[in-house]
Amino acid sequence: MQALNEQDWPGLIRPGSRVFLGGGASVPFALVNSMLAKASHFKDIEVVHIHGLGPTPWIDPRYESVLRTNSFFLTPALRDAVERGQADYTPCAMSDVPLLFRDGEMPLDVALIQVSPADENGNHSLGVSVDVVQAALRNARIVIAQINPRMPRTGGDTLVAAREIDYFIEHEAELPEAVRGVLDERHLKIGRYAAQLIEDGSTLQVGLGNSPEAVLLALKDHCQLGIHSGVFNDALMELVRCGAADHSKKNYRPGKIIASHVMGSRKLYEFVDRHPDVELHPSDWVNDPHRIARNHRMVAINGAREIDLTGQVVRDSSGHRFYGGIGALVDFVRGSGKSRDGRPIIALTSTGDVDNNSRIVAGLESGSGVCTGRGDVHHVVTEYGVASLHGRSIRERVARLVEIAHPDHRETLLAGALARGWLPRFFTMPATSPAVSEAGLESTWVEFRAGRFLLRPLHPSDMSTLQEFFYSHDEETIRLRYGYQRERMSGESAYKLAAVNQSRDVALGIFTLRHGRQQLRAIGRYYLDDNGQRAEVAFVVHEATRQVGMAGFLLGELAVVAQRRGIGEFWASVLPNNRAMALVFSSAGGIEEPVAIGEERSFSMPVAGIMEDRQRFLKRKHIRKFEP
Repeated sequence: MQALNEQDWPGLIRPGSRVFLGGGASVPFALVNSMLAKASHFKDIEVVHIHGLGPTPWIDPRYESVLRTNSFFLTPALRDAVERGQADYTPCAMSDVPLLFRDGEMPLDVALIQVSPADENGNHSLGVSVDVVQAALRNARIVIAQINPRMPRTGGDTLVAAREIDYFIEHEAELPEAVRGVLDERHLKIGRYAAQLIEDGSTLQVGLGNSPEAVLLALKDHCQLGIHSGVFNDALMELVRCGAADHSKKNYRPGKIIASHVMGSRKLYEFVDRHPDVELHPSDWVNDPHRIARNHRMVAINGAREIDLTGQVVRDSSGHRFYGGIGALVDFVRGSGKSRDGRPIIALTSTGDVDNNSRIVAGLESGSGVCTGRGDVHHVVTEYGVASLHGRSIRERVARLVEIAHPDHRETLLAGALARGWLPRFFTMPATSPAVSEAGLESTWVEFRAGRFLLRPLHPSDMSTLQEFFYSHDEETIRLRYGYQRERMSGESAYKLAAVNQSRDVALGIFTLRHGRQQLRAIGRYYLDDNGQRAEVAFVVHEATRQVGMAGFLLGELAVVAQRRGIGEFWASVLPNNRAMALVFSSAGGIEEPVAIGEERSFSMPVAGIMEDRQRFLKRKHIRKFEP
């Protein structure tokens, strides 16, 4: 290892060389500036790198005749360089980039890296970026290092022996910091919805973007979370500091934070410096889908630019224009999808930030590249809810994605789906569902003695779920709850029961989650009378979840919506031998009207009375509602 003199550059970088630059927060800017000072001596040099923080002086037009950039990730400046013909974009998953260097598909002549000073054993640390840097330095003909005393020393596979470095300069500089995005109410709602999908004890990966970060912010009340992520950022650090992520339930690399690079604030860089629980490894190790899948309850949280109604995800382009890169998306979607109880989540706002165009589309624009195929997508989250797609038919996923699109675009999306034959002709688009949480969300978790269940309004896409619910009943339930011996629930009949105009009537369901699939366990409805002052209520509870208070709970939730809408009274008719339902109404203060023997019993209940008793009922039945 010898000190680099600026005059050495012409001899080190031969004509036609390929030069690698370290990325992330480890771009060796002192080396770059020294190299560019001798750019007039270069001929047809290719500069290769991934996403990096800070300026990109090597794409200045004055270097166009001697330097050409090839990047695996495009910042706005790099995108402009690509569009003016000075740079190239290579789409590639992060797990595959090291293989390009190692297997000779993209041979490297020179690698410019940044490291910490050597320790007592003569080993430097790659610090905050191991990712693709390790493969680059071990496969390049010449390695030139910027030794920076400000570079943290990190654990894991980060050591570089002095003999692996050919030339060096010493230059002290603060690492560039990543600017955190500004989150608005849309992002916060996305975070709350996604948090409902994430169980305590899950292991997390997060991609770049505001929506994925908002999900992490919503997890601060979770516990025993773990981290196995390409990037370790400030939002993940905050989960560690608040105690939500203690890695105690990680079955793979227990107790350790696993990442390939660190990118964020100065506080983050100080946090990882010599931290005994932080391990950084190369991208082909961290992002290996088989290794990712070894984490139980692996949750991958990533953004997207666009998604079509069948579930195809576009990440790195919009039409023929390229943005960003594939990054870790494909690796972690596939890895978490194969994990035991794993959940890949795609989080995106329903419309663009600038043009307000729908980001859920009936058909992708020509030129848009699909990064994640429809078969790999599990959950899509917008500020309007969650669409669970894995194992679902085209009809089911189209219906659910229309429902979580922006209301201004749903009619157009529905028309596009009908025109393509993806939905039956009887499908229509009802009004937006009522909120069931204090935070204004349409879903929330509720804990009964029988376990934890999801409360939310019924959607048209629940047609098949409602059919399954009906056919799971015994004969007595069908007779008592549906009023007669009904033998069939056709798809169209189920649709009519699920596609409620929730701006007038209300239908709430209680669901259990099994293997990522929601199953109905109870339904509560009210149907508004013509006078708008009274509403009929009706309930069906599955045999497996009786006597835990679900009907009474749903009655209280319907009363919350009714009171908000100025409805003063509920009424209900009950078959003579349906004692359980009669008890629900009488316990809620229902007044039974006299009827002839053998006729249906009739109850009337003031909404104000139900509301007054609601909290006492929840306490009496040990029911807990989780407000996000």
